[in-house]
Amino acid sequence: MNIAFSKYQGTGNDFIIMDNRNGLISLTTEQINHLCDRRFGIGADGLMLLNTHPDYDFEMKYYNADGKESSMCGNGGRCLTRFAGDMGIHKETYHFLAIDGPHKAVIGNHGWIHLKMNDVNAIEESHGDFILNTGSPHYVQGVNDVMSMDVYHAGKAIRYSKEFEEQGINVNFVENEHNRIIVRTYERGVEDETFSCGTGVTASALIFAHNEKGFNRVEVQTKGGNLAVEFDKTGDQSFENIWLCGPAVFVYSGQISI
Repeated sequence: MNIAFSKYQGTGNDFIIMDNRNGLISLTTEQINHLCDRRFGIGADGLMLLNTHPDYDFEMKYYNADGKESSMCGNGGRCLTRFAGDMGIHKETYHFLAIDGPHKAVIGNHGWIHLKMNDVNAIEESHGDFILNTGSPHYVQGVNDVMSMDVYHAGKAIRYSKEFEEQGINVNFVENEHNRIIVRTYERGVEDETFSCGTGVTASALIFAHNEKGFNRVEVQTKGGNLAVEFDKTGDQSFENIWLCGPAVFVYSGQISI
C-alpha cells in the first residue's frame, strides 16, 4: 500500500504528516515507528494525521517516534495548521481539536504560526526544579551554560528516574538571559534530545516569566531556531492567553510503501 505524506518542521522539530480526511489511513505502532526511523524510514520526531471533526476545522492525531499516541505537541500543532492551509483549509483563525482539548491558531507575520495553548494553573517544585503540564508533562531545570551540557544523558537520567520512569516526562534545561531564554529538551517517546519542543519551550517560558503579574513575551532560542511565548500571568501559578509563536515550514512530500 502506497501512502502519500508530507514532511514539515518547526525550528528543527520535524514531522511526517498525512491527510486522513477520508479516514482510510490506519497505521500500527510498529509502522509509525518504522516511518519515523531516520535510517530505515522517512525520519521524524513524530507523525501526525489530519482528521476531520464535525465541530472543528480539523482534528490533530499525534504519535511520537516510538509509534505510540502521545500528548500535545506544540510545534506539531503549528506544523499541522500550516499543512491544513496547504491542503486548502483556509481560515482567519483555525479551530482544531487535539488530545488535550480545543486549540486556536492563526498565521501571523513572516509566516509564523501562533498557536493558543491551554491555561496552566499548577506548578510543582521538585529538588529546586519545576514540574508543570502545558499539554504534555515537563520538568524544567535552570542551568548556567546550557549549550555545553550533555542533554541526552542528563535528560535521560531524570526521565528514567524512579519518580518518572513509568509515565515518562520531558526534561528541559534552561539558561535565562536578560532578554531571552535558551532551551534544550530531552523528549520522552523520542528518547533523545530534539532540536526544539513547543510544549517544553512554553513550560520554560512560564517558569522564567519576566513580569510577576500581567503580560509577558519571552523570546526563546532552541537548537533549531527562535520561538516566542506570549501569555498573561494572573497569579503565582496561573497563566492564561498562552500563545506559542514560531515558524512552520514545508520540507518535501512523497509517497512511501507500507
